[in-house]
Amino acid sequence: MVCNRGAFIGSARVAVLRETVAWRAAAGVLVTTAAALLTTDCGGRPRAVPDPPVVRAHNGLAAITMTAAHRADGRAAFVFNGGDVPPTIRIEPGETLAIHYVNALPAAAPSAAHNGQMNMSNLHFHGLSVSPDRPQDDVLDMMAMPGQALDYTVTIPPDHLPGLFWYHTHPHGESYQQVLDGMSGALIVEGIERYAPAVQSMRERVLIIRADDIEHDPRASAKRARVEVERSPCGESHDPVDRVFTVNGVMRPEIEMRAGERQFWRIVNAAPDRYVDIEVPHQRFEIVAYDGFPIGYRDRAEPARFINHVLLPPAGRVEAIVTASTGEGRSVVRTRCVDTGIDGDPNPGMVLADIVFRQAAPSVAADVQLPRSQPPPIAAVDVGAVERAPAAFTAVFTEGDHRFYINGRLFSPDGAPVVRTKIGHFEHWRIVNDTREIHPFHIHQTHFLAFMESDRLIRDPQWLDTVNVPVGGSVDLVMDFTDPVIRGMSVFHCHLLNHEDKGMMAKILFE
Repeated sequence: MVCNRGAFIGSARVAVLRETVAWRAAAGVLVTTAAALLTTDCGGRPRAVPDPPVVRAHNGLAAITMTAAHRADGRAAFVFNGGDVPPTIRIEPGETLAIHYVNALPAAAPSAAHNGQMNMSNLHFHGLSVSPDRPQDDVLDMMAMPGQALDYTVTIPPDHLPGLFWYHTHPHGESYQQVLDGMSGALIVEGIERYAPAVQSMRERVLIIRADDIEHDPRASAKRARVEVERSPCGESHDPVDRVFTVNGVMRPEIEMRAGERQFWRIVNAAPDRYVDIEVPHQRFEIVAYDGFPIGYRDRAEPARFINHVLLPPAGRVEAIVTASTGEGRSVVRTRCVDTGIDGDPNPGMVLADIVFRQAAPSVAADVQLPRSQPPPIAAVDVGAVERAPAAFTAVFTEGDHRFYINGRLFSPDGAPVVRTKIGHFEHWRIVNDTREIHPFHIHQTHFLAFMESDRLIRDPQWLDTVNVPVGGSVDLVMDFTDPVIRGMSVFHCHLLNHEDKGMMAKILFE
């Protein structure tokens, strides 16, 4: 990295010099000297957590071009504005997102094609309540092979809930590897201050947690030491630790806060197959939204929850106020051990980032100013009758012979939907986990209220779009199928993307 020319600057963009980045589209290769996992700056100091570049709409339209290409190390990446840092997309309800998505990945060799890796790609706008039909959030029929392009036009409904969402690739059979490589980014629908007025003037941080595959990395031991991977056994899995986490592409960066400052953190677990149970020791999170659903939308009287740690499954998001220590000092953001079951992957505790509390103002750019607006009327919802009714649909997760099933069926792109539902009502679903590892259930286009786990009522049920299903247990959900925008063929699946790629996905037809 060139010390005085490729540094991260500002709070809204990343400066990547064009002379340090050369992209050869014909070969599908991105060569860059901006090492994503550098842990120190040019002076040897810990790297400050960088802010991704930001895309906003102009005159109601956010129009961008992104390209799928290979880095010099062979990993796939999103190319945007000459760099390999995916942008954070910020958009208002009522605005339109237009993405020209080019697949410049190399054509797969015949041997790779036989193994299912075709280097096809597409996009999914995770959590958005938009149409599942082309040209919006269509993961079934919109697919680009190498050398092809897709044009997405995603219109955010005027009454869309504000919050943190994200986008990532979703080609069945190849989504796991592409998301592991880092093909994902944050997507924010503006207006969260309607339901959490306190965040209006706070410094905002968008923190994207990704997994770094160190299984065959000669630097694996040094990386484990860097993030202080817990050595004590974590759960029942005895496999070697083959993943460590990065935050905005940096391993164990530094987050700066003024003593006593309150910051607004928007966190997404963008790892394809790992859980994070996030804590700041001796601090509490003031949660204002889960999975892009503001708590204050349904609970205006109590719009926040104070908790010591928050478990995020793959694809889970949380938006929270974090308060700094009142004096100078240091702390850490860490993930606790997560027991994923005897057949699950190891998820030991480790440090995600350092926090430095300073008396002086931080050197980063000024606070993000969020738009002022009045909250719309709260939708009146009485879900008690739905909770008491028998489940209208039950999905059973099973696995065997390195394949993963829903109701005994592998996903088939040409298969019929396993369930149909009429738009305009709420519905009781039950998800059953008949395996020896936990699975995160996710459905496209809509949220649900998770109200019961393994036949026990959840003490503080929340609206989510991704929920853990415990080993040998179940979750009961109130599915919100009231939005007329979401008519069409969609999917639900396990968000351990390796499981989704190997069959644990099914179609749902919204009629």
